[in-house]
Amino acid sequence: MSKGKILIVDDLHPAFKIATEVMGFEVDDFPLIKKEEVLEILPNYVGLAIRTKFRVDKEVIDAAPNLKFVARAGAGMDNIDVAYADKKNIQLINAPEGNADAVGEHCVGMLLSLMNNLRKADTEIRNGIWEREGNRGYELKGKTVGIIGYGNNGSAFAKKLKGFEVKVLAYDKYKTRFTDDFATEASMEEIVKYADVLSLHIPLTKETKQMVNEEYLSYFRRPIFFLNASRGEIVNTKAILKGIKENRILGAGLDVLEKEKFPALADADFYQDLIAEARVLLTPHVGGWTFDSYRKISEVLANKLKNLEF
Repeated sequence: MSKGKILIVDDLHPAFKIATEVMGFEVDDFPLIKKEEVLEILPNYVGLAIRTKFRVDKEVIDAAPNLKFVARAGAGMDNIDVAYADKKNIQLINAPEGNADAVGEHCVGMLLSLMNNLRKADTEIRNGIWEREGNRGYELKGKTVGIIGYGNNGSAFAKKLKGFEVKVLAYDKYKTRFTDDFATEASMEEIVKYADVLSLHIPLTKETKQMVNEEYLSYFRRPIFFLNASRGEIVNTKAILKGIKENRILGAGLDVLEKEKFPALADADFYQDLIAEARVLLTPHVGGWTFDSYRKISEVLANKLKNLEF
């Protein structure tokens, strides 16, 4: 007997469809479906599976009287109206465990590239420039890394840093007593005092939106390397660029931005200054998006579905 139908409206690894069909669900996989089409057919489904493209807003929820759960293939839930879904008794599951290793490795990669001028040096050699002194780098050993948010991604980054002989301080507003073999629980005051590197691993909420601004950065006692692989809107990009110009930020690795995709990014008032700044390393929101995590996210998501009751 069928447990009901699940509609996939984003690009999910086939592992999710295979596993949920084994559980007894009927699954329709339409990754290119338009929102208007989704609204028409949603009454037929008990489950909706999304990634980042599709927004589950009030309109979508109201069009789905039989919806029991939304499965988000990824970590952040900012493309879901969580409060309204809760009000309608729609269960929400996500899979932050599935891409944590990918994010941790990506952050290490960005940090090493920034500290050792890898992109700059490569570009110069390709253009006939052999400049050693201008590409003198920094060593990670002995540095203090500050991590904001010690969930799946923050802890994965800390684990990846273990072999570099750094001191890792982690601050998490919603957790206590989480000191482990990879990070020491710290106050925000300790992080701004001692950090040589700052890495963000927190969700986008009303509280965190534009959290990293000029005032926030002014509290740091030392010049820092800055990493953001969480959500772009947490950070004021102009504040980062100003910090770089004033040498309070030695380099910034940004996998996420306030405005993403084109043409929106090109139209942003910070874009020209951003791409002109050699001490900024940019990637297109791919920190958690590897060939491996693509599969693991779907596997984690399907496994969590086993525990839902409806």
